[in-house]
Amino acid sequence: MGKLIAARLWQLVFVMFLLSLLTFTLMKLAPGDPVMLILDTEELAVTQADEEALRKELGFDQPLITQYASWLFQLMKLDMGESYIKGKPVLDELIQRLPATIQLAVGGMLVMVLIAAPLGILAAKYPGRWPDHVSRLFALIGASIPSFWLGLLLIYVFAYQWKWLPTMGKGGLSSFILPSLTLGFAMAAVYSRLLRTGLLESLSQEYIRAARARGIAEWRIMTKHALRAALLPVLTVFGMSMGNLLAGQVVIETLFSWPGLGGMIVEAIFQRDYPIVQGYVLFTGFFVVVVNLLVDLTYSLLDPRIRFGKGGV
Repeated sequence: MGKLIAARLWQLVFVMFLLSLLTFTLMKLAPGDPVMLILDTEELAVTQADEEALRKELGFDQPLITQYASWLFQLMKLDMGESYIKGKPVLDELIQRLPATIQLAVGGMLVMVLIAAPLGILAAKYPGRWPDHVSRLFALIGASIPSFWLGLLLIYVFAYQWKWLPTMGKGGLSSFILPSLTLGFAMAAVYSRLLRTGLLESLSQEYIRAARARGIAEWRIMTKHALRAALLPVLTVFGMSMGNLLAGQVVIETLFSWPGLGGMIVEAIFQRDYPIVQGYVLFTGFFVVVVNLLVDLTYSLLDPRIRFGKGGV
């Protein structure tokens, strides 16, 4: 276990370094000049001296390698710089927007569990029968509908036609429903089929037959034995798809004007606010690596046969 955590920590350092280098390079290659964009936001007349002074203040007059080394040194002190547009520390901006993104992610995963778990379990319990056919149809529809189109459809029906729910913004509990449904629907389509496949494989094992021969209740066999084993591939895919989840949240947060990290990064890209973009990429990269570490540690809890370290995985 200790070796696994140490290996993941080294992986985290390596990933963060590559992300910092890649993000810095892409930001410098991106079209547009943030200096001119910042000066254009001011109503006063802009002179050549103003442009040169701001370029020197931001360090853009230095060689690229010097700019990167300076930024990396500050990053090692947990200083991601300041936003070009707002003039506020990047870390403060990320922390301010993070709770809204976490709330939406939790809402989407809750919707996913409430849909995928019953569909996956019923499809595995009655393979080839109508619950299985319903699960397959739902998976086909969920995989075929883009999230932005589903979000627009939900807005049109529940907000415009029926006027039951708000269309955008973060307010009361009702404002969570549409973005959470949009985020969780596509995930439920994938994980319901994964759960069905894992359960069918688990239910065919010898220890399940032995449990049935001992007269153990079917619901106990399903929940305590088969389901725990079936969750292993589901967790693996969940850890690998964290990047897709965050990318999907960017689309949904923009669509519903949700005040999270996704809306912030879209605004920062259009404004050429490089420190915000770089901070967001590093922040999400850190999050993905940590989630994959937690997934690995959860394996041994679900299946005691899995051990990390000497003689194990």
